[in-house]
Amino acid sequence: MKIRETIPFNIPYHTGKETIYIADCIKRGKTCGNGEYTNRCQNYFARTLGSLKCMMTTSCTDSLEMAAMLAGISSGDEVIVPSYTFVSTALAFARQGATIVFADSRTDNPDIDAEKIESLITPRTRAIVPVHYAGIACDMDRIMEIAERHGLLVIEDAAQGIDSSYKGRPLGSIGHMACFSFHETKNIQCGEGGLLAINHPDYVKRAEILWEKGTNRQEFFRGEVNKYGWVDLGSSFLPADYVCAFLWAQLEELESIQGKRKKLWEHYDSRLRGIKGLQCPEIPGYATNNAHAYFVICDTPDRRTRLIERLKRDGIHAVFHYLSLHKSEFARKSGWDTAVLPEADKYTDCLLRLPMFHDLTHEDVDRVCDTIINFYNACQS
Repeated sequence: MKIRETIPFNIPYHTGKETIYIADCIKRGKTCGNGEYTNRCQNYFARTLGSLKCMMTTSCTDSLEMAAMLAGISSGDEVIVPSYTFVSTALAFARQGATIVFADSRTDNPDIDAEKIESLITPRTRAIVPVHYAGIACDMDRIMEIAERHGLLVIEDAAQGIDSSYKGRPLGSIGHMACFSFHETKNIQCGEGGLLAINHPDYVKRAEILWEKGTNRQEFFRGEVNKYGWVDLGSSFLPADYVCAFLWAQLEELESIQGKRKKLWEHYDSRLRGIKGLQCPEIPGYATNNAHAYFVICDTPDRRTRLIERLKRDGIHAVFHYLSLHKSEFARKSGWDTAVLPEADKYTDCLLRLPMFHDLTHEDVDRVCDTIINFYNACQS
């Protein structure tokens, strides 16, 4: 086996069938959106999630923007979003004019703290957007109970949640809507891509219209109207069919991809858990692990900085993750920076993601772990 000179954070995985299916897409003569492979992917997700409607998009950001439009978010509304997340989670609703209300994370993992949501609700609150960080399910029963009692929508940001579940239910199947990502850093990927899953009947018809640039073209294709036209707002959310052809090759191999990633995750965990001053991922009993990421939480920001530097010297690329959105420049300019969210700030300052990709080897994982263990041994000596 060739020894890897450097270990990158991510290498996108290819099954080998992607170009075969892309060629088939071209041969079929329909490369625009909503073709053969688009429908294969959509049907797969509708079946596995149990959703009423699944729609491929060009990115998870697009899916979130569609969800914000479907939710009827407008100026004066408030949307509760975790501070520790990617900007798209908040951006999609801010674009619709909403005030973003930032929530803190749990103490044991970066998910939104469900017990802190209710205190943030006001008469202007319209939606809650839980983010399943690293594919670890949020406490969805508690979130859905709060939402139902206050008449709020729940839109799951399941960007990292493929093939993970909450109490046996797939992530993305619990909220009123859900959004997934197939960016090249995800477990399965097509470079850039997303999915919007609709789980409530009130949003199915309009979702088709928004997806089709504000037209009722889908009704026309089904023979429900004799012509189609502009009936609502919308945008060009559909990906090209050859993008979905690429994704289909990955979906066919999902079980084997996940099996490999989980073994790598477990190897990391067996080597690193128990190191003094280093917190490993905590997965609640209601959640499964989809091995999207292996992350550790250093005891101080300075130690994380020095650990990153040490790993880099050893040819290993490890990276921090999100910066608390409530402390961002845009939040400050918008007047949304008044919250005190210590757990989100802890993850911003101390969380470190280790290399995780399909072609990583157990020898690579050992090399990463040896560097971390030696670093912490030196710190304690």
